[in-house]
Amino acid sequence: MNPHDESTLDIHRRTFLRYGLSGLGLLGLNSLMADPQGAHGVINPLHHAAKAKRVIFLYQAGGPSHLETFDHKPKLAELHGKGMPETFTKGQQIAQLQGKPLICFGPQHGFQKYGKNGLEICDLFPRIGSVADDVCIIRSMWTEQINHDPAHTIMNTGSILAGRPSMGSWALYGLGAETQDLPGFVVLLSAGRGGQMQPIAARQWSAGLLPSRFQGVKLNSIGDAVLHIKNPHGMNAGMQKDSIDAINALNRAQYATLKDPEILTRVAQYEMAFKMQSSVPDLVDMSKEPRKVLDMYGARPGDGSFASNCLLARRLAERGVRFIQLYHRDWDHHSGVKANIALKAEEVDQATAALITDLKQRGMLDDTLVIWGGEFGRTPMSQGGDGRDHHIKGFSFLVAGGGMKAGITYGTTDELGYAAEENPVSVHDFHATMLHLLGVDHKRLAVRFQGLDVRLTGISGDVVRDILA
Repeated sequence: MNPHDESTLDIHRRTFLRYGLSGLGLLGLNSLMADPQGAHGVINPLHHAAKAKRVIFLYQAGGPSHLETFDHKPKLAELHGKGMPETFTKGQQIAQLQGKPLICFGPQHGFQKYGKNGLEICDLFPRIGSVADDVCIIRSMWTEQINHDPAHTIMNTGSILAGRPSMGSWALYGLGAETQDLPGFVVLLSAGRGGQMQPIAARQWSAGLLPSRFQGVKLNSIGDAVLHIKNPHGMNAGMQKDSIDAINALNRAQYATLKDPEILTRVAQYEMAFKMQSSVPDLVDMSKEPRKVLDMYGARPGDGSFASNCLLARRLAERGVRFIQLYHRDWDHHSGVKANIALKAEEVDQATAALITDLKQRGMLDDTLVIWGGEFGRTPMSQGGDGRDHHIKGFSFLVAGGGMKAGITYGTTDELGYAAEENPVSVHDFHATMLHLLGVDHKRLAVRFQGLDVRLTGISGDVVRDILA
């Protein structure tokens, strides 16, 4: 046999690379395994001083109407039932109303002034009104995608391309976790009483092209927060730990050979799952919460409601979770907007205000950024006589804490609430501002993928400095 046969040389080459460089590989492995959950993040030190340590995003899925929440439009009320002026809509992208008569549809509920600066808020939301001095209302948001799924995708990932990391994954990747006993990025879902609930895909909290250990972990709002959280019959914690140690020893050996970062994810997730067997039951045990706190939120622990999830979000924040996202569905009001908005207000008004108040009382609001908003707004024109279509040109977000100015509104839409007019804020601008508050320069948080730098903000986005405290 020819000693220099190509296949033999290939074996020798692979053997050399496998064993000759294994020492260097193990050095890298030891470094990575010392921080299995990414506790320190890739941005260390921070790009600048952070105002916020964590984010709680109260995501109102389906597209809340800004015209019945935070953007008062008396002129629209005057034109109710009349044709929408063509100067507003000509050549503009509209969802299901395209090619149909466009009729002005006035605000279906009244507005009141709240707080020292007289913030105008729909009178269905008096509890949020009671914390007006603690919030900033952005009335000039706009986005690029007019249908739910791509609008969710760009709001969550900054891109309409599937497979990009979610904003929670970017935050965890950049900053790391403050807890080793719970995931650094947690997702909770709740549903309203209406029947127009759009599905929420798990890829909205995916890590995308980042290592999968940075993806969001969904906790169940009803029943066991995590399936199979208890040891099976005949298995105790010590036996479970021995099993996991043995499995991870095999995984570490495999990583030393293959250098596949997803193997480290597997190791980290086995260890996290073991820790969660003790941390999650304590997290969801509300028996130590005073009755006055439960009543403040309107929470009935275990009922899967937005209110209970808001209380759980505060408990997650206390335990060091970096990014907490609550999806509350059933805001897609193509019909019956007047009655449906009233239902949604009953579900979210009290708990939203309670979360802000609770965080403030515990000294946590200053370093917790609370966000309330959805993927887009609703049209000033009627759909089906009593509903509103999807709308991307102008809508509202409410934000509190985490280094934001309080008791103010920022930006405006035009007099009919059709388009952002003064100080428009894009999704990329909002993401850039959020990262800035976390101590991150959005232009410098990037990963190389297919020869390009991928960022949450893509190639655009400016920090909205006028709303920073």
